Amino acid sequence: MTDRWDESLATGSFDLASPADDRRVRDLADVILTSQPTAESLLQVAGDDTEPLDLRLAVVLARSRMLVQRLDWSGRVAVVFAMWGERRRLRPRDDSNPTGEDALHVKLDQLAWLFAGSMVDWHLYAVDDGDPEDSAAVAQERADSHAHGDRVHVLRLADVMPATTGPLAGLSRTDDSRKGGAIVYGADVALADGCDALVMTDADNSVNLAQLGLLLEPFTAGSGVVVGDRKHPSSVLVKAEARWGPGIVVLRHMQRMVGRALFSQGLRDTQAAFKLYSAAALGDILAAPSTFGFAFDSDWLYAAIGHGSAIESVPFAFIDSFEESASITQGPMTTWESLLRGLVDAARARSVDHDTEMAAIIDEYADAAQLDVVVQNAPDELAHATDAELGSRDLMTPEQLGSWLEQLLHPPA
Repeated sequence: MTDRWDESLATGSFDLASPADDRRVRDLADVILTSQPTAESLLQVAGDDTEPLDLRLAVVLARSRMLVQRLDWSGRVAVVFAMWGERRRLRPRDDSNPTGEDALHVKLDQLAWLFAGSMVDWHLYAVDDGDPEDSAAVAQERADSHAHGDRVHVLRLADVMPATTGPLAGLSRTDDSRKGGAIVYGADVALADGCDALVMTDADNSVNLAQLGLLLEPFTAGSGVVVGDRKHPSSVLVKAEARWGPGIVVLRHMQRMVGRALFSQGLRDTQAAFKLYSAAALGDILAAPSTFGFAFDSDWLYAAIGHGSAIESVPFAFIDSFEESASITQGPMTTWESLLRGLVDAARARSVDHDTEMAAIIDEYADAAQLDVVVQNAPDELAHATDAELGSRDLMTPEQLGSWLEQLLHPPA
């Protein structure tokens, strides 16, 4: 601990499933703000992984609120998230619901704290992506029991399926959506409701929405798209990477090579669930979505680049909520199959620069059954590669990777 400010509320730990911890961190952020810190000092503490986790999160929130308090802007912000298998995380944690996060109430509390006293008009769009357990019903129930529940718009993708016009015309049925269909639907409704900016996040508590000021500040300064970057040195990242096998580097090598139009622009974290799009950028995105799977993030960014939108990356805090993540409940490699194939579809549909040879490799090998084998193995060329090296042909060409995959998946008798 230091004498920068009163840190007595910091305990050194943070449980994202605990609303009490969430409130405590906001209280600590308020204490930090009374010391009138500089933005630079807050960034320095946030990026120091020797500092306590809850203190690092609090300084991120303090910086976010500081930025909002400086804004002279009275626009409408829509926050959209998709729901599939979220019944338990939407409800509070107790003995009968050990993975509960009270996620909707926590989001509402975070946004109410952030925008208190500001002119920002904010709303949440919770979109059920065809969940057989009806997450929408639970979301509505939780909204109805919160003081700010009138700011929540609960939608069901199934209610507008099949669509013959509009951005969902390419989606024939709800079961063909993997998050992307729900996000597109929520964005379309929010745009029709007059939003000036749309923020995309996840249903769980991984992203504290009280840090939304980090996105709004560059947006109001002229950026059409603002992307959260978990890999930034000043970000706070707690991620359960251990759930992947050693072959995750193979999948990321494929992703980086096909998505080079994005990664070459310094967009290192295309999948982070913390992005803001201006209404103008959304117009081009929703005109013709190319995928409704997990690769919709890349499709949206491709469209934004084509639109000429200024894209800015910002550091933020992300604490992984992995126990009921879609990549766990639906199967990790089902998620990666959708991600890789959707990335190829988006690159082709948007006519953006991509490695066509690697795209052909994905066409042949990127199905969940084969990826289940791949993710447990790594070729020598990639086994010890750094994150920055992945995607380079100098590291491993598509031809070399194809040969390795063929030997792994179809060894000679």
